[in-house]
Amino acid sequence: MELHQFFLFLAIILIAARLLSETVARFGIPSVIGELLAGLLIGPSLLGWVSPDTTMRLLAEIGIILLLFEVGMDTNLSRLARSGAKPYIVAVVGFALPFALGYGVSAWLFGLSNLTALFIGGTLTATSIGITVRVLDDLGRRQTDEAQIVIGAAVLDDILGVLTLAFLYQFAVGHEVSIKALGEVSLYIVLFMLLAPVAAKLAAVVIDRLDQRASSPGLLLTMALSLILLFSWLAHAVGAPEIMGGFAAGLAFSQHFGFKLPLFGQHNTFQPSPKLAHRLEEQMRPLIHTFSPLFFVMVGVSLNLSEVNWGSAFVWMLAGSLLLVGFLGKFAAGFFIHEPRHHQIAIGLSMIPRGEVGLIFAQLGFSQGILNGELYAAMLIVIALTTMTPPFLLKWFYGRQT
Repeated sequence: MELHQFFLFLAIILIAARLLSETVARFGIPSVIGELLAGLLIGPSLLGWVSPDTTMRLLAEIGIILLLFEVGMDTNLSRLARSGAKPYIVAVVGFALPFALGYGVSAWLFGLSNLTALFIGGTLTATSIGITVRVLDDLGRRQTDEAQIVIGAAVLDDILGVLTLAFLYQFAVGHEVSIKALGEVSLYIVLFMLLAPVAAKLAAVVIDRLDQRASSPGLLLTMALSLILLFSWLAHAVGAPEIMGGFAAGLAFSQHFGFKLPLFGQHNTFQPSPKLAHRLEEQMRPLIHTFSPLFFVMVGVSLNLSEVNWGSAFVWMLAGSLLLVGFLGKFAAGFFIHEPRHHQIAIGLSMIPRGEVGLIFAQLGFSQGILNGELYAAMLIVIALTTMTPPFLLKWFYGRQT
């Protein structure tokens, strides 16, 4: 892409995102829906002004990493720990049930091959943590008890999704699976999620000390961004999603996460100054508000609905069946934990959005020849509806509670 074209496309994306999000917000609709609609409008589905090229995807990835950084800063680990096994139960059920139902419908009801059915089941396991968080944020519910469970479950779902994708990719390319390779990736991811927040917290303490002594402006923002990018790179290096690096860096700057370490005979609490999180939030907010909409617009741009054969009865039958089990599989996850009924419903609805994670599965299956044109079209319909519908359902549900 030529440089001047990039500038034009970026301007179109930012303007469309802002106009559509403001428009839908005036009707009481979560603004993330406007950004997704902006992607559908300017992307290949309708006007075709913007295509999902590599540069735009990179900027979108920065946007979701920054958003997960903000989520990490706001996440109260002690509060999440008090939830006990609930996020794990929601994640496992929300992963296993859609996978089993998707595989069953594809293999037994439609007679698709084993590998194809596995890929379709894998696509239905996805939960887009970015979309879920933005919807809860738009509705002012990100700090609620049920939101903490959803965030924990969605993070675990992302990890399970990466492992499933690695399994299916190995199976698709080599027609066999290396248990050793999958075991190594699993171990690296677990170690990263355990050690990265601790290492990042130590770095955050150092950054805080440097910022207090800085004689030129911008040090805090520069160092924080560098830490986010570094840990995102590390996450990718061990096989985890890059957004996990942003989440770990966010935990490092959170006032809700600290630890004690013996040093020179004394116990020192490793915690940045109380004002650091506030200073950083003020400096990061403009960046997050600029870059995160790029991600949601690009999700809409990637949903090329012009590729759907709207006249195919098979496409609609398969899409309808998978849409049903895709909704039910995720929604049911909220009912496997002991919570008030309205919390169970909110958790179930929050787990439904597929977004970019489902698209990665579907596009990999299509590029490897596992999904043909009709199957890919059916999956696009399922991903689009499971991405666009939950924000409306959550808005309606929470509206009834007030």
